[in-house]
Amino acid sequence: MIRLLGFRLLQAGLVALLVGGLTFVLMRMLPGDVAYRIAAGRYGYDRVDAAAAQAVQQELGLDRPAWQALADWFMQLLRFNPGNSLVSGEPVMGEIAHQLGQTMHLAAVALLLSLLMGPPLGIIAGLSPGGKLDRLLLAISTTLRALPHFVLGLILVLIFALGLGLLPAAGYGDAEHVLLPALTLALGLAAVSSRVARNAMRQVTESQWYSFGRTKGLKPGTLFWRHGLRNVSVPVVTYLSVQFIYLVEGVIVVETLFAWPGIGHALVHAIFHRDVPMIQGTALIMGLMFVLLNALSDGLCYLLDPRRKTV
Repeated sequence: MIRLLGFRLLQAGLVALLVGGLTFVLMRMLPGDVAYRIAAGRYGYDRVDAAAAQAVQQELGLDRPAWQALADWFMQLLRFNPGNSLVSGEPVMGEIAHQLGQTMHLAAVALLLSLLMGPPLGIIAGLSPGGKLDRLLLAISTTLRALPHFVLGLILVLIFALGLGLLPAAGYGDAEHVLLPALTLALGLAAVSSRVARNAMRQVTESQWYSFGRTKGLKPGTLFWRHGLRNVSVPVVTYLSVQFIYLVEGVIVVETLFAWPGIGHALVHAIFHRDVPMIQGTALIMGLMFVLLNALSDGLCYLLDPRRKTV
C-alpha cells in the first residue's frame, strides 16, 4: 500500500508538469490575437478596440517570451498558487473551488443514478446469460454508448422538457435542474457498467467455487450475497475509476449544453477568452482528480478483494 501511494504521488507530480506544459503550448498555438480575446472577455466584444487590446497586452505582459511566462507559472505552482484569471483578475483557485463544487454535485448525482441502473440490471442479466433481458440490455447499452453526450442530452430535453414538460431544459438553482444533465451522464455510464457487472456475474456463476457452494446446499440468495456480490464488485469499482475520463469528457459537453455553472462550462469560456492561468488550473485539477480517484479505487479494490490476505 505504501508503494502504491508513493507511485500515485509521483504520478501526480508528472501530471502537473505535463498538463501545465502542454496546456500552455496548445494555447500559444491557437490562432487569433490573445490580447483582443482577453479584452473581449473583460469588456465585451462591442466595447473592444485596438487601444483596449494594447492596454491589456501591456498590463499582463503578453509580449514576454513564452519560456518566461511558463517558468513564472511553474514557480507559482510550487507555492500552490496557479495565479489569477486574466479576465476577472480573481485568484484561479478561488474560482475553481466554486465551480468544482457544482461539478462534483452533478457528477455525484450522475454516479448515483448510474449505480442504481447499471450494475443491478447487469447482475440480473449475468444470472441468466443469453436470456431475453441479457439480449435487450446488450442492444440498449450498445445504443446508449454509441450516442455522443450532446445527442443524448438533446433527446432527453425533447422528451422530458419540451414534450412532457416535466423538467427544465437548462439552468441552475432548483433540485430538478440537475436531473437532466445528471441523467445524460448516468445513461452512458450505466450502459457500460451493466455489461461489466453482467460479465463479472457470469464468470462468478461459472466458477468452480460457486458451483461448490451450490453442491453444499447453500440457498441461491445466501450464495449470491455472501460469495458472489463481493467478487462482482471488484471489476465494477475498477471500471468506475477508469470511466472518470468519460465523466470528465461528458461534464464539459453536458455543462455547456445545460448551462450548468461547473468546471467544464468555465473551461470552455476560459479557452474561448484565452485565459491561460484558468485553463491550466482547471486542467491541472482535473488531472489530479483522476490520479486521486485511481488511488482510491486501488485501495477500495484491495479491501473488497476476498483473495487478499488478512492478518
